Amino acid sequence: MSLTLTFLGAARTVTGSKYLLDTGSKKILIDAGLFQGLKELRERNWQDLPVAPSEIDAVVLTHAHLDHVGYLPRLVSHGYRGRVFCTAGTQDLCRIVLPDAGRIQEEDAANANRQGYSRHSPALPLYGEADAMRALTLLQPVGYDRPIPIVEGVEVDFINAGHLLGSSYARIRVDGQTLLFGGDLGRFERPVLPDPTMVAEADYLLVESTYGDRLHDTNDDGAVLERIVKETVGRGGRVIIPAFAVGRVEELLYWLKRLEEEGRIPILPVFVDSPMAIDALGRYTERLRELDADMQPEQRDDKAPLGPAARGEPPDRRRQHARKERQLCAFCTERFRTISSPAESKELTASKMPAIVISSSGMATGGRVLHHLRAGLPDSRNTVLFAGYQAVGTRGRSLVDGATVVKIHGQMVPVHARIARIESMSAHADSHEILRWLGGFTRPPRTTFIVHGEPSAMEALQASIQQKLGWSTKMPSHGETVTLS
Repeated sequence: MSLTLTFLGAARTVTGSKYLLDTGSKKILIDAGLFQGLKELRERNWQDLPVAPSEIDAVVLTHAHLDHVGYLPRLVSHGYRGRVFCTAGTQDLCRIVLPDAGRIQEEDAANANRQGYSRHSPALPLYGEADAMRALTLLQPVGYDRPIPIVEGVEVDFINAGHLLGSSYARIRVDGQTLLFGGDLGRFERPVLPDPTMVAEADYLLVESTYGDRLHDTNDDGAVLERIVKETVGRGGRVIIPAFAVGRVEELLYWLKRLEEEGRIPILPVFVDSPMAIDALGRYTERLRELDADMQPEQRDDKAPLGPAARGEPPDRRRQHARKERQLCAFCTERFRTISSPAESKELTASKMPAIVISSSGMATGGRVLHHLRAGLPDSRNTVLFAGYQAVGTRGRSLVDGATVVKIHGQMVPVHARIARIESMSAHADSHEILRWLGGFTRPPRTTFIVHGEPSAMEALQASIQQKLGWSTKMPSHGETVTLS
């Protein structure tokens, strides 16, 4: 059997994860991600793959972030009809993120055509909501640690990666060889999600390198977030947080809730203005048993916040109320409110009252957060807080790099608000955590492919792996094909 692997994304860049495994008789695509960030990368989303979608026999997804699943509707609209294997948690989140992505692209194209700020006439979406809905019909959920055949001679099982609800490494066995597609690697000893599962061996390994050249800030017990909230409220401003709707919102709410309960920040209105994030919160709440131990109801009863109806009641009754509130929303702060309709979002954008507004997208590339930024960036009382990776070429990256003006909806918006960043909330392992995970292997892979990172991060991680582990590594280029056997 001739086994080859072609790197169609996340090769010397962070986004667009797509890897084509060709057994000689079957073709399997691992991840179907969107390219994001620089224009030259985004343009790849419009380019045809080197293989016709109809010739792909199966798709395997590691998790539900758009840079790993966001290309799937495009693949389906161009002829893919096979099954898409993933965990049940990934299926749940795909049902949220993919239709939302289709709607946003349709809305952005419509806005561009209406306001005339696109160079294309007419501006078209990469795909629409209907394409996303068709893609969802192909999802085949599989439990963790349950090997399942996906095509003749090839089986996959999913291992919990601790990066996102439902996130996994995809372990593919074919022709007596084991390939481990790392997806994104989660972090150790962080709230909300469990630690990434250690793996003992693989013949070939793909490992991400998003933070392969740096260390995250040490766990500060929420001190930075506490300071930012207090300072902003002291100025009479609001904290605007562009957040990844799936995953990051949950950790932000966890910390805000904890800081409130400990009396470290004032009780403020906390708005989540993102229909997708609201739906994702529901999925996380439904799957609490898949989350970290400190999220389990029995571990949180004594700390549960009490609504007005429960205060002043006997202890047993208070605990019952607390348990019920936790079951309804394990992430809700005292004055938590979700914003669903566009009209409510517009009212919130126009309001000047001190508050914390969490809205997507996390890199400020689209969605409702752009309206909040357009209204809030010119006001020096406000703080815009980024709590995740900002890819090169995104609006978020420009802001954290010190831009004094940004373009939003065709208009130049001055930046007077304070721009802050919290690195410790990243859901990606840093260089030490990656090496810690790699240290669980009992034998080195034949080749470790370093993917999903900017070149400097990839090179730093490659040097660390070679120096500390002595493993054979390779940094593939975009479109490169390697022979595995």
